[in-house]
Amino acid sequence: MNLIGGDCLEVMPRLAAGSVDLVVTSPPYNLGIGYNTFKDTAPRDEFLAWCREWAAELRRVMADDASFFLNIGAAPANPLLPHQLILSLTEGTEPLFVLQNTFHWIKSITVATRAGESISAGHFKPINSKRFVNDCHEYVFHLTKGGDIPLDRRGAGVPYQDKSNIARWGHTGGEDQRCRGNTWFIPYDTIKSRAKDRPHPATFPMGLVEQCIRLHGKGAATRMLDPFLGIGTSALAAHRQGIEAFTGIELDADYLQFAHERLNGGRDFLFPPANSP
Repeated sequence: MNLIGGDCLEVMPRLAAGSVDLVVTSPPYNLGIGYNTFKDTAPRDEFLAWCREWAAELRRVMADDASFFLNIGAAPANPLLPHQLILSLTEGTEPLFVLQNTFHWIKSITVATRAGESISAGHFKPINSKRFVNDCHEYVFHLTKGGDIPLDRRGAGVPYQDKSNIARWGHTGGEDQRCRGNTWFIPYDTIKSRAKDRPHPATFPMGLVEQCIRLHGKGAATRMLDPFLGIGTSALAAHRQGIEAFTGIELDADYLQFAHERLNGGRDFLFPPANSP
């Protein structure tokens, strides 16, 4: 595990070309979120140009069969940001990536059972508005260099609800596991204190990162990068999946220190503190 403090545009040029198999990250959304250090209020054209700059460095360090999972959300009053960003990375005279899959990360949902009951699950942040409904989902864009990267669909899959389908459908191979599809219900972990347990205004749950790791399908041999590490959720997910070749980059010293403390676990000291040589 290699956690590096600094600007990703200054750190990534020091990484070798083709040295990364998997990128899972969530950059600033440019929606005025109150980060400690980063100013999240750039003009839209300036923000998109900055994204293309760090995305070009990502492309350079990615192997030809690498996957880049990009998590980004919107605001009800600013709904086009995810689409503008993905277009800036995949269109134009020199596109950086091909959009291979689009996943919808569902944070909160209500479903009707076959018995007619309604079940609500997950967490959402309510908004006080007469125009907009509560926003309960974000995007995870799966970007690759050529759009033709095989994935371990069953490795990130779910059991069949109707077990008779296992024998009925030849493509199952007799295995009780099917592709999960592109809708992922992954709620946040419940915490007691945001200031103590999640001192960052825009995080994703560990389960979201683990889903990307399983889907990419290289297991513990994966060489993984997160250029916007935040408080270290992707590093924790990589550790839980047995990945040792992980690099995380974080601009904010306080977030980086918290990431180290999370990885240390308070007892096991799996990794040195941020101020160690």
